[in-house]
Amino acid sequence: MNFKEHKSIPTLLLLSVALIWGSTFAIMKDSLGRIDVNSFLAWRFLIAALVMIILRPRSLRHLTPEFLLRGIVIGLILGGGYIFQTFGLTLTTVAKTGFITGLYAVFVPLIAATFFRHHIWKMQWFAVGLVTIGMGILSLKGLSIGLGDSLVLISAILFAIHIIGLSRWSPGRDAYALTIIQMATVGILALICGAKDGLQAPHDRGVWVAVIYSAILASAFAFMIQTWAQSFMSATKVGIVLTMEYIFAAIFGVVLVHEKVTWRTIVGGLCMMIGLYLVILYDDHAINSSVDEHEKIAS
Repeated sequence: MNFKEHKSIPTLLLLSVALIWGSTFAIMKDSLGRIDVNSFLAWRFLIAALVMIILRPRSLRHLTPEFLLRGIVIGLILGGGYIFQTFGLTLTTVAKTGFITGLYAVFVPLIAATFFRHHIWKMQWFAVGLVTIGMGILSLKGLSIGLGDSLVLISAILFAIHIIGLSRWSPGRDAYALTIIQMATVGILALICGAKDGLQAPHDRGVWVAVIYSAILASAFAFMIQTWAQSFMSATKVGIVLTMEYIFAAIFGVVLVHEKVTWRTIVGGLCMMIGLYLVILYDDHAINSSVDEHEKIAS
């Protein structure tokens, strides 16, 4: 199947990634109070890498130094994003962390346009604006900016760079092997950052469930899908689709943590869904128009 002609499939798979990531907020909520952050991240990403290697050990046989280096660089950027986000979370509110992290959807086109001269259509900017407004309505309470907010802002920039890096380096590459390298790099980085206090083992079944779930589904599966999907989709579109994580987080919050549904949830979620629809619709329209134009020139 030619996925470039069936773009709904990568989009739907990316939405499944956003759903999984959204569920981790509720699943990990209690566990992080019983294990330190660096240990949790180390277990999560090292187990993810190990499981992927066990399933397909041959995927690493033909690695080139250039491929390995690129995977490590992308992994370090991703790991830095998680570390800054987690430490920022300890110094600010969950709501602000969610909103500021989601700003990677805005940073992706800004960085791509500034450093790589990517053309961003007006409708894409409008969609990004709607998503930003939606996340603000959903999450932002107050306008004060502290140290924690600044750290999370850095993580959002790193996540945006990670998305752009995958868009530039994943096409034509082995998505499975590239995901393994990223997972291993993040796990080792977390080990290094937590070396002073040592690696803590999960203390109970609940923490192990959170670690295994986040390792296999939220890490191995999710990042493999993201790496693969970005061979077919623009970085801007990927950034918008993945912001649906916060819609799913709100839903899981209601179902699993019994949070109340408010007007902010409804209005903010509606803005994000409209923005998602517009960017997907316009991205496909722009690509089809470009194809038609090339066909006219060729004929």
